[in-house]
Amino acid sequence: MTATPPLEDMDLEFDHGNFDSAACAARALANWQALASVIDHTLLKPDATCHQIENLCDEAIRYRFACAMVNPVWASTAVSVLSGTGIPVGAVVGFPLGASLISTIRHEATSLIRMGVRELDMVIPIGLLKSGSYQAVRHSIHAVAVIAHHRGVLLKVILETALLNVEEKLRGSEIAIQAGADFIKTSTGFASGGATAADVALMRGVAGSRCGVKAAGGIRTLADAKAMLEAGANRLGASSSVAIVQELGAE
Repeated sequence: MTATPPLEDMDLEFDHGNFDSAACAARALANWQALASVIDHTLLKPDATCHQIENLCDEAIRYRFACAMVNPVWASTAVSVLSGTGIPVGAVVGFPLGASLISTIRHEATSLIRMGVRELDMVIPIGLLKSGSYQAVRHSIHAVAVIAHHRGVLLKVILETALLNVEEKLRGSEIAIQAGADFIKTSTGFASGGATAADVALMRGVAGSRCGVKAAGGIRTLADAKAMLEAGANRLGASSSVAIVQELGAE
């Protein structure tokens, strides 16, 4: 068996299978229900109230969004409201800085899954990536991936692309995929910039058909959503989800 080369020596220019972005975008934009099914309806503001979280969940039920994405403190509330509806709860891990200890994010992920969370959005250790500590980055992501996948939970890994150069975006995408990410994701929404079509296309180029790509951060209109889907995203994260699907005909 050939040994896996060190991450520092890996060639990032290789074929990982075709992903038909145009076809995926066409399916998602066919009607508002299809679009809603690929949007994570999100409320991650630090001052979000219980009433706002409950309203988020009610909207997720009404429009059948892909999930309701909340901060950990509101996970149990969201799970309670969405119980029996078929809409999963998503929660963030190591958010928004990506600077937590592995022991901390492991405990956070485990606790959230026990509450009933079915999707985790984890921030990559940004500083470690920028320092070239690739094995440490992979170890951190893999630690959460093992916990998530043991319970059938999806793991999305946030790169925070606004803070990375092109090489770091490519490297971070590849490391996250190797470590077990089900999706690689652009942004937290808390940095200086959010998703761009160029970054989505770059990430899809690395991912190919191996995993999903989630665009998040600054997606506020149907035009924004369309641009991200056509660039290669197959999941979107937005707090303006209702307004977006209403542009496509939802009431």
